[in-house]
Amino acid sequence: MISTPLLRAMRKASLAATTALMIGAAVAPSFVTPALAQGPESVANLAEGLLGAVVNISTSQTVKGSGGGEDENAVPMPQLPEGSPFQDFFDEFFKKNREGQDNGGSQKVQSLGSGFVVDAEKGIVVTNNHVIADADEIEVNFSDGSKLKAELVGTDTKTDIAVLKVDPKAKKLTAVKFGDSDKMRIGDWVMAIGNPFGLGGTVTVGIISARNRDINSGPYDDFIQTDAAINRGNSGGPLFNMEGQVIGINTAIISPSGGSIGIGFSIPAEIAVGVVNQLAEFGETRRGWLGVRIQPVTDDIAESLGMATAKGALIAGIIKGGPVDKGQILPGDVVIKFDGRDVVEMRDLPRVVAESPVGKAVDVVIVRKGVEQTVKVTLGRLEDGEKLAEGEAAKPEEDADKGAEVAAASVLGMTIGELNADTRAKFGIAAEVSGAVVTAVAKDSAAAERGIVAGEVITEIAQESVSTPKEVMDRIAALKEQGRKNALLMLASKTGELRFVTIRMD
Repeated sequence: MISTPLLRAMRKASLAATTALMIGAAVAPSFVTPALAQGPESVANLAEGLLGAVVNISTSQTVKGSGGGEDENAVPMPQLPEGSPFQDFFDEFFKKNREGQDNGGSQKVQSLGSGFVVDAEKGIVVTNNHVIADADEIEVNFSDGSKLKAELVGTDTKTDIAVLKVDPKAKKLTAVKFGDSDKMRIGDWVMAIGNPFGLGGTVTVGIISARNRDINSGPYDDFIQTDAAINRGNSGGPLFNMEGQVIGINTAIISPSGGSIGIGFSIPAEIAVGVVNQLAEFGETRRGWLGVRIQPVTDDIAESLGMATAKGALIAGIIKGGPVDKGQILPGDVVIKFDGRDVVEMRDLPRVVAESPVGKAVDVVIVRKGVEQTVKVTLGRLEDGEKLAEGEAAKPEEDADKGAEVAAASVLGMTIGELNADTRAKFGIAAEVSGAVVTAVAKDSAAAERGIVAGEVITEIAQESVSTPKEVMDRIAALKEQGRKNALLMLASKTGELRFVTIRMD
C-alpha cells in the first residue's frame, strides 16, 4: 500500500513529466533539421543519367627541343604512400602519358581534362580553354570507351571557355542542359563529374561554399566556390545541381599540393551560357563595350565626390573613338547602375557590359559632381575596342611649343611646375597630356603615401580642370575653406593614362 505523502510526490513527479513533455513537444519543431541535413540519400540515379554526357578530353602537343620542361597542363604523378596498391597502376599510366620523345629532341606532350556535351545533334562539347590550349590534336573519350576526334570551334581566354565539335553521325550523343546558377544558394548540394588524374568518369558530391568569388584570374571573375572534390584533370567538367542541370564549369582549385583540399571554383552558368552560344555560332565572342577606363570607389573618393557611400565604378578615362567619346560619360563620373542592374563594385561593370549585346542602347545611371543622372549609351564591340585602345597607346609622342617659363609651387608634399617644352622633355610627357606637372614629391608626405611620383600631371582637382601651379594652389585652398578633408586629384601618366587619387589635406 502506498502512503499518502508518497502518492502526492508521485503525482507531482508525473505532472512535472507531463509538463516537460508538452514543453518539449512545443519547442521541438524549431530544432527539427531538414531531411537532407546529412546529404542526399543517394545520387546514383542522378549520376547514372549524366555520366554519358560527360567526356574526357585528351590532347597532344609536339614540343621541340631536348630537355624541355613538362607541359603545365600535363597531369602530374600523384604522391602515393610507400607500398600503395595503386603504385603499379599509376606508374603504368604516367609512363604511357609521357612516352613519345624522339631522337631528334622533340617530345609529344599529352594532357588530360574534362568536358561535357551540350548539343547532341550538332556535336557541341564544352571544356576549359586551358585544357586544349596549343594542342595539335584533341580527342574526346566517352564513358562507354568510344573515342572521337574533335575540332576546335572557338575559345575565350577571358573566361577560360572553349567549344569543340565532334561528328554527331559517328556516335549517338547524350547532352546535358545549363541550369540557372543565380538560383543556387550557399549550402545547396552539387555534384561534379570529371576526369581527375586521368582516372575517367569520377563522381564527387559537395555543397556550394560561396558565391561571387574573385580569384584574379580574369576580368569577369564571379566564381562559384564548392567543396566537391575537384582535382587536376577535372578542369572543364560540369558542376550539376540536384536536378541534373549544369550550373557551373569546374575550372580552378586552390591547393598547395595539387590535390583537392575542398576549395574548388566553377564558372557560373550565368556567364558561361552566353560565351558558349557565341563561340558555337560565330567561333568568337562578341561582347558589349563602353569604352572607359575604371577604378574602384574608395571611402576617400566617395567623400571627395560628396557620395554618402562608396559604391559603383569610377570613370578614370575615356577611350578616343569609343561609344562615349562624345561626352555622354566623363572622367570623374561614377557609374552606379547599368541597364537596370546595380553596379556595387568596380568589377561589376565590366561583366554586365560584356554580357550586353553589341549595338544595344542602354540607360546608364551616373553620379556627376554629386548629382545623380541618367545617360543613354549605345554599346560598341569589345573586340574592336581592344584594337582601338592598343592603337591609342601606340601613338608617338610629339614635342610641344617651346619657350614658356617654369613657375613652381609647393602643396601637399608636392612641387608643382608648369607643363611646357622643358618639363615635357625632362619627364617624357606626351603632347596630348595637359595640366600641371609634379616635379618632385617629398618623402613621407601625403602625396608619397598615395604613390604620386615626379612626372605625373595633375589634370583635375575635385573635378575641375587645372593647368598651372597657381590653379592647383587655389583649388586646394578652396577645398579647405569648404571643410573638405580630402582632395580628389585626377592624374595623367606621361602617356596620358588617367587615374584618381585622394590626398589628405589635414
